[in-house]
Amino acid sequence: MDQETFNLSIRKFLKMVGVNSQREIEHAVEKALAEKKLSGNESLPAQVTLEIPSLGLRVPFHGEIKLK
Repeated sequence: MDQETFNLSIRKFLKMVGVNSQREIEHAVEKALAEKKLSGNESLPAQVTLEIPSLGLRVPFHGEIKLK
């Protein structure tokens, strides 16, 4: 295994996940605000699950997204 290639590919994957996840969350919040489903001062529980089936890896991450 080439450690540098491995680390770079992990970073590239995580960057892609981070950028795309942020975009999706922003769009969903904007839509919910426009449709009056949110008032704009909520804290939204959130979770993400990292899965790599070939490794038998499944790890949930829980957090909170605050609007105000």
